[in-house]
Amino acid sequence: MFDALAELVVYQWLGLSAATHAGAALHFFIMDTAKIFVLLVVIIYVMGLLRALLSPEKVRAYVRGKPPWLARGSAVTLGAVTPFCSCSSVPLFIGFVEAGIPLGVTFSFLIASPMINEVAVVILLGILGWELTLMYVAAGLSVAYVGGMVMERFRPERWVEAYVWKIHMGEAARAEADTSLRGRHRYAWGEVRGIVGRLWKWVVLGIGIGALFHGYVPEGWVTEHLGGRDNWLAVPGAVLLGVPLYANATGVIPVAEAMLGKGVAIGTTLSFMMSIAALSLPEMIILRKVIRWPALALYAGVLTVAFVLVGWGFNLMA
Repeated sequence: MFDALAELVVYQWLGLSAATHAGAALHFFIMDTAKIFVLLVVIIYVMGLLRALLSPEKVRAYVRGKPPWLARGSAVTLGAVTPFCSCSSVPLFIGFVEAGIPLGVTFSFLIASPMINEVAVVILLGILGWELTLMYVAAGLSVAYVGGMVMERFRPERWVEAYVWKIHMGEAARAEADTSLRGRHRYAWGEVRGIVGRLWKWVVLGIGIGALFHGYVPEGWVTEHLGGRDNWLAVPGAVLLGVPLYANATGVIPVAEAMLGKGVAIGTTLSFMMSIAALSLPEMIILRKVIRWPALALYAGVLTVAFVLVGWGFNLMA
């Protein structure tokens, strides 16, 4: 359906040829824009209906008081199913610290939350197939779990800014959630407007970059510089390239689609996706407000090493 729409607009109405750079790029852009935004609205609305009673406070309460291994597993799982981007996860990070949850567990949530969510997973499944989706989710969950454990070994509590420990937010009485069908509809539609409102520009930017990559970057250049699985420098290069590019897991999917279409190795593509989603410069800037430079450097270093190892590992297995 989406492919037919793109062909109608690009090849019939605009009269462009599929053999031209502009035709190929515009076809990619229109097809992916329609597909991703339809999926975004439908998935966010359905999940909003199911998640009408979920709040950041309940996320914290669910993790608090559990054994470390179970708390970390719960934090990773909740990070994967809650719609918090990298920057909006940071305020919740403060709430976790307030609640007395171990900082290693908190970092596991902070890694998993922007990198994996049900919206990105379903879109990834629809665009790139179940194999790559399974690889991405498995790698993301593993990085979040192990990354939190590694962070915990360095006792990062000593590097949390002093004011964070002194915050004592009063637990204001929350109004009972409206669990009626109408109430859940209002909540779900509010989720659609809020999340799509935050994401749309990054999704369009990601699709645009993917379209330009798909239409204009020669396949021979990509194969020479990024395509080979034996090109060991391609993976760390992809990780470093992703740091200044702020997006979320949803917005980077079209870029990954274009990269794979040009022959970029799977591991290199996965590392690039993870770097953009969980190691972005805006997140580092915001995170610096709550942890000091040693903890920030450790966090960035652990993720960088993990993403490079994931990329190399998948390239070897491919």
